[in-house]
Amino acid sequence: MSAHGTNFADHVAHWVAHLAHVLPAQAPIRDFVHHNTLHGFQHLPFPDALAAAQALTGARPYWPEQRFREAHAAGRITDADLDVALCEAGIADLDQPVVGGLARRQILLASLKAWSPAPPPQHLAWLKQETGSAEAPVFAHFARLTVGEPAADWREVAQARCRGLFDDPAGAPSLRSVLHALTGVDVLERVRQTLQRHLAAHLDLGLAAWRNPAREAGFYAAWRASAGMDLRWELDEQHTLREEILHLPDDPLALLSEELARVLPDPAQAYTYLARLALELPGWSGMFLWRADHPGRGDATPVAMVDYLAVRLLLERLICEDLTRHLVGYPMGLADLAAYFNAHLAECHVRLMHARGEGGEAWLAEAAAAMAGDADDALWQRLAASAQLPLADPEGRAWQLTQCWGALGDAAPPDVSTLTPAMADALYRTADSLSALQRGECWLLAYEHHYREHVFAALAANRKRSPAAPEPACSAQVVLCMDDREEGTRRHLEEIAPDIQTFGAAGFFGVPMYWQGLDDAAPTALCPVVVTPQHQVNEVAAASVPPARRAAHVRRRTARLRWRERLYQATRLQPLAGSLLANLAAVPALFGLAAGLFAPAGSGEVKRRWREAWDGKLDTCLALDASAPAAAGVQAGFTLAEQVDRVAAFLRTIGLTSAFAPLVLMLGHGSHSQNNPHASAYDCGACSGRHGGPNARAFAQMANQPAVRAGLAARGIHIPESCWFVAAQHDTCDDSITWYDLAQVPAVWQAALDRLVAQLAEACRAHAVERCRRLASAPPRPTPWRALRHVQGRAEDLSQARPELGHATNAAAFIGRRSMSRGLFLDRRVFLISYDPTQDEDGRIVENILLAAGPVGAGISLEYYFSTVDNARFGCGSKVTHNLTGAFGVMDGGESDLRTGLPLQMVEIHEPMRLLVVVEQQTARLTEILGRQPALQELVGNAWIILAAQDPSTGGLARYCPRRGWLPWSGRAVLPQVARSRDWFAGESGPLPPALLLGAHP
Repeated sequence: MSAHGTNFADHVAHWVAHLAHVLPAQAPIRDFVHHNTLHGFQHLPFPDALAAAQALTGARPYWPEQRFREAHAAGRITDADLDVALCEAGIADLDQPVVGGLARRQILLASLKAWSPAPPPQHLAWLKQETGSAEAPVFAHFARLTVGEPAADWREVAQARCRGLFDDPAGAPSLRSVLHALTGVDVLERVRQTLQRHLAAHLDLGLAAWRNPAREAGFYAAWRASAGMDLRWELDEQHTLREEILHLPDDPLALLSEELARVLPDPAQAYTYLARLALELPGWSGMFLWRADHPGRGDATPVAMVDYLAVRLLLERLICEDLTRHLVGYPMGLADLAAYFNAHLAECHVRLMHARGEGGEAWLAEAAAAMAGDADDALWQRLAASAQLPLADPEGRAWQLTQCWGALGDAAPPDVSTLTPAMADALYRTADSLSALQRGECWLLAYEHHYREHVFAALAANRKRSPAAPEPACSAQVVLCMDDREEGTRRHLEEIAPDIQTFGAAGFFGVPMYWQGLDDAAPTALCPVVVTPQHQVNEVAAASVPPARRAAHVRRRTARLRWRERLYQATRLQPLAGSLLANLAAVPALFGLAAGLFAPAGSGEVKRRWREAWDGKLDTCLALDASAPAAAGVQAGFTLAEQVDRVAAFLRTIGLTSAFAPLVLMLGHGSHSQNNPHASAYDCGACSGRHGGPNARAFAQMANQPAVRAGLAARGIHIPESCWFVAAQHDTCDDSITWYDLAQVPAVWQAALDRLVAQLAEACRAHAVERCRRLASAPPRPTPWRALRHVQGRAEDLSQARPELGHATNAAAFIGRRSMSRGLFLDRRVFLISYDPTQDEDGRIVENILLAAGPVGAGISLEYYFSTVDNARFGCGSKVTHNLTGAFGVMDGGESDLRTGLPLQMVEIHEPMRLLVVVEQQTARLTEILGRQPALQELVGNAWIILAAQDPSTGGLARYCPRRGWLPWSGRAVLPQVARSRDWFAGESGPLPPALLLGAHP
């Protein structure tokens, strides 16, 4: 595998492309958009993907079993749910008799509820002392029946473990992992510390005070120039590394080839070796690969994965050789280590056991003494005589069997004394027959089944309900984002104003565009990340604004930004001026900090008013109409035909093609908070993690133009002259509403608009009350005004790690008419996507919705799932220790891997389960769509999401099973009824099941 090997560059390109299947694909944090953490495994069925990910990364793929048991104790999972889960998981021979009339199903159910690894002897002694007298005879009997396994031949155990280090079926182990297992010394920290400063400087998007002058030549060249010449202080302990750098080839591909040939005995293992290296630092590796694959989303600094891999491989090899030189006197590669291992098997095995924490300190000292005296036979005798396998403890087995026996309840035989040793052994082996992954799968299936039964019962009960009076005339129609957080907004608005009709759709409202606000320095994309906009819309001062006032606004804002740049961004980097500025600003900064901490809502309002007063507030409008053909792929504005296309397509998608209300509100959404690197994760995902208000504003302006309405009429969509579109933006953090272009609303609609503004404000206050029930620091049972004040304070509080809970309650998505779910309390857990099956004869509309909303909903749901089940590996830990790095990511403190996924404070209350997608459409039509769409086959066929259907005509419900097809639902449609939402959630802080709301149904 030399640098001159045949097609080596092609091999590297192939390997790099495959790394995208195992590395995180998270964009820079300013463009944070939710995605499936295990996107590279979507070609596998969900359980198989989790098993593969665990084998590759060591991450935990399911919630800890104790959390599931707590849910079982709380009634969130029942024995019936577990029984269904065992069948769905494909566990064989469930009805086979095992012992004493007990079937395998009964024993497995008991083991799920009570089985756990045997505790250590000291803990077991305490448990025996605490065990109630009722369990004592059972424990005593099992202790008499249970015997330990025979002592293990530790020579065989050692040999198996030793060979396993080098003969990994998944591919070649890394040199670092072998040394770590043998010595307990992990060189990864030294590798990362040496590498991360260079990576952060190269990937920086605006925070770094210094950039490497050689960065334009790529990371490899920049690292060589810096590490070999300028930053020698960080290599003081590694003299060989500095010498190597001076003689490195100029081509990173050549270096990669040489290093692989040097470290790997088998060239066929090159990809698996590089994958292991990349996964040891998944955050940095994933970010480097993402930037390499998206060169247009950075700052034009060249980023190539081969540069990263070459430097990473070189550093690890040299630092590992430095370690082996200190241990045995000379450097060793993998082949040398394997030979040394076989020659010194006993010594290496003791090191291995010590690294894994196996064996007591006294035993390790005796083993070391035996080896020092060159008495290997004595060592092996000691190993064989004193050590046993983990499951060899008879009392531990007896304790496990006692817990399982108690969980059997009435199913257990009345007299435990009738059990023989063979029967106890059969009971033990059956209870212990499920692997940890199988147990996790069963618990997850049971958890999902319990929630799904509630959802199906709610949909069926709501279908049967008839309005008490004829449906009133519609006073307004409100189109919101499909976001699950807006479910609460819609519900409260409909309770307050039953004559308002609401719709849900992707929050960019079918208008992908680059947007540049009046005060924005550069345009930003407001559309899904998979879409590249072809149009740009600019916000400009309205024609009614005098030119002098426009100039004054620009001048004062420029002066404010210039002073900020001079006083902070530039001065902070100067040794004398920075200290002087810090001392001069200390007192006013202290007052500002105190105000932000003790009165965050008030101080935020003061700052906002001061900025508006200084800059001057201008009336603005959108430069929406195209004035020239597209140039360089981006056109300024939209042509008339393009505007008609977008408005028509969107209205047909949501089913709003007739019966327009006097006012149609396009309500985008966004969020704002302080001191929050993950702010984009709270914004609109359909707008690339930014605010959706500009899209709502653009759509409303399009739909109000007479020429556009004429084009719509030619396509069968008649918007009457009595209808006016307005736009606004909902802040999901502080529940405020920002209205746009109100001055342009004709006087004839003013009264209706005033009423809608008041109704929406009241709905937001009611929504704030509901949100406060899940926020631990919120006042108990607050009034609407107090609740609103609390959430406003959270948005402005610098110390607030939980400004809002985001999508932490997401669990399902409904695609259909609002009649499916209107009048249901859904606890802000459901994405609501409007779709009218009666206007979709060929199924093309729902097919497009599934192709767009399916991956979006799945991405949100699955990222929350994985960040919850193992936040240390799939998530990014606590916000409290986060350090913003280069404006592209966060680290823990000053040194760590780049953290990906969601912070702990965003997922604390999340209940990890796959997204349940219920579509109002016939099952036959959905089967046709699945058959012709590979993307949906992957998501649905591999069970990354759960698909269900509600028949538009009959209301019948069915769930899609990849193995068995559509399974009709026949549960009980019984639901509690309350007058309003607050009557159901008042005084409750945990998740709530659905309920029928009498006040929200027209």
